[in-house]
Amino acid sequence: MRTLDTATLAEKIAAIERHLQRVEAKIPEGALSPMSDATDAVVLHLYQAVQVTIDLAVQACLHFKLGAPTDYGNAFVRLCDAQIIQPELRDRLVRAAGFRNVVAHAYERLDLVRVLQAAKQGPNDVRAFLQALSRRF
Repeated sequence: MRTLDTATLAEKIAAIERHLQRVEAKIPEGALSPMSDATDAVVLHLYQAVQVTIDLAVQACLHFKLGAPTDYGNAFVRLCDAQIIQPELRDRLVRAAGFRNVVAHAYERLDLVRVLQAAKQGPNDVRAFLQALSRRF
């Protein structure tokens, strides 16, 4: 895993922002429909934004010497314990890590109502995380 420095942070922020912009551009006016291009794009880019956010959280834990997280959600717990992010944001990002796992491993069928809600609200949480992390650098 690459060392977390300002260049790596900027690179990851740019990648996350590209995915979030794609999510926002593909959100339909109404509901997400199964097996539609819009749904595929929203799920794919939301998944990728969350994955890069998780990668960044794990790198941040190592950078700040918070120890290696035991799972993806634990990275956000450790960052909260170190007062880098707030508890409310931690909770939402832990749920985002759960979304990532559902998509990656097909644990269960996606609830498209919840995916749409995550697509509308999740980008703000990811951006809040990126701002909090950037303030520490």
